[in-house]
Amino acid sequence: MITQARLRGYIEQRLAPLACSFSTAGDGTLTLRVFEPESGRVDLVVTGLSAKALQSEADVLKIIDELLYELDSNSLGQLELGP
Repeated sequence: MITQARLRGYIEQRLAPLACSFSTAGDGTLTLRVFEPESGRVDLVVTGLSAKALQSEADVLKIIDELLYELDSNSLGQLELGP
């Protein structure tokens, strides 16, 4: 399983200039908060991520693709993410 620190690194690298934070629920699922670091504006919150489902880099890349899709859908084209 990939550590939360490594997962955060992957996500932040791909979603720059945004940052992210994780919290763990009692059932072991993760809540991910994607935010603008200077203002603190939250752009996306995802709950119920299964830490067990994040076993490989391919799993993480799939989650990142889903996050990019959600951010693009939510921002109405106002947010420009890196390559």
